[in-house]
Amino acid sequence: MVTPAEFTATLTHASPPRGLAAPLAALWWARKGDWHRAHRLVQEEASPEAAWVHAYLHRLEGDRDNAAYWYRRAGRPCARGALEEEWLAITAALLAAG
Repeated sequence: MVTPAEFTATLTHASPPRGLAAPLAALWWARKGDWHRAHRLVQEEASPEAAWVHAYLHRLEGDRDNAAYWYRRAGRPCARGALEEEWLAITAALLAAG
């Protein structure tokens, strides 16, 4: 299992690790500053995990109404803390789910 620290360390590379599910790949691209690429990845997925990342992305862009919609789709409460903390929490949860 990859830890959040190991996942974060891959951000020094030009592309994400091979075999990542779309939600984790989207988090990777979001952290690299490519919001549009991240959004495309989760927009095409129907899973609760993709909806959670989708919510985070809309919160990151400042669109709280759209984020709230995606948090509901994910079955998650709207995040209120720091974006960095949310990114780490989602990453840890998705990596643990494997």
